[in-house]
Amino acid sequence: MSLLSVRCKLIPDASTAEKLTRTVNQFANACNYTLQVARRDNLWNKFALQRAVYRELRERFGLSANLAVRAIARVGKRKGHKVGGFKATSVDYDQRILSVNLDTEVVSLSTVDGRVKVPMQIAGYQRHLLRTAKSIQGGQLVRGRDSWYVHLWCEYDDPPAMTPNGFLGVDLGIVNIATDSDGETYSGSHLNSVRHRHRRLRRKLQKKGTKGAKRRLKKLSGKEARFSNHTNHALSKRIVAKAQRTGRGIAIEDLGGIRDRVRLRRPQRAALHSWAFFDLGQKLRYKAERAGVVLVQVDPRNTSRTCPACGHCEKLNRVSQAQFVCRSCGLVGHADHFAAVNIAVRGWAAVNRPYLGEAESAIRHNPVPGSPRL
Repeated sequence: MSLLSVRCKLIPDASTAEKLTRTVNQFANACNYTLQVARRDNLWNKFALQRAVYRELRERFGLSANLAVRAIARVGKRKGHKVGGFKATSVDYDQRILSVNLDTEVVSLSTVDGRVKVPMQIAGYQRHLLRTAKSIQGGQLVRGRDSWYVHLWCEYDDPPAMTPNGFLGVDLGIVNIATDSDGETYSGSHLNSVRHRHRRLRRKLQKKGTKGAKRRLKKLSGKEARFSNHTNHALSKRIVAKAQRTGRGIAIEDLGGIRDRVRLRRPQRAALHSWAFFDLGQKLRYKAERAGVVLVQVDPRNTSRTCPACGHCEKLNRVSQAQFVCRSCGLVGHADHFAAVNIAVRGWAAVNRPYLGEAESAIRHNPVPGSPRL
């Protein structure tokens, strides 16, 4: 089983919007009160925390039984967070306090003022996802700047995973967001120019510091987030479609903790911190699951310093950001491409350990056709 969040826009009237606003505000207040109790008493067990605050949430904040339980569950996920609280932006729902009628395109939600029915605006793709879902497990009410949305958590049966006849390695980077083991680059001058323009404008507005500049920064933040989200969706869709079409699995780097692990120059640092690599990995994962494509994560160490032909690993192999020259066999090529080939080898090894020698030999025999040698 896999879960997919489907976002639909809500069209509440003025009275309903007020009820939704009160619910979002009270839910956030309840979460912050629960978080205060959990930190004070070091009480993070869900059931113990529920015994401590459940009645107070019902009486003080006017939440229904299920909304109180959802608030407690949200706080339980904050264990270890020593600072920060909850903003009044969303409310979690389960199946008992949220229901959807696709024929009339109406969602029924529990609020602090009782149950309300809100019309939804559903596009064709969203309607297809909702109708093909096995069930709707719940959702999240989200308050935007000038609008309301509901994110519905849909459950799907996973298609049978195909047996891959190889792996498409994907190297994630800064100059090029992604490069695969076939040599295709998923980034270009337009993408990088947008990122640099946003960074320059953000620096200028932060230095100015006026109220107008802060408003502009907030607007820019939303625009940049939407751009990043759209780009990651488009990249992940192309990569998964290519792997599915060619009968291969997908191998990507395990980039957990990359921001703390790598040492970069200041311009590269800014680019690294401004791009949602984790989000791209998540989109690749769920799209691969829905397509029946095997996806594995591999150790990224030395993938860009190892020769895909002879296996020689040396720091000096990486002549520059883009160029790779093997100091042993003389193979010359694009460093990101060669890194993706190495990732493909490791992906195959992860699912075919007994046959690693055969797999590695097969790939390294002709890793990058046409690549010159010194």
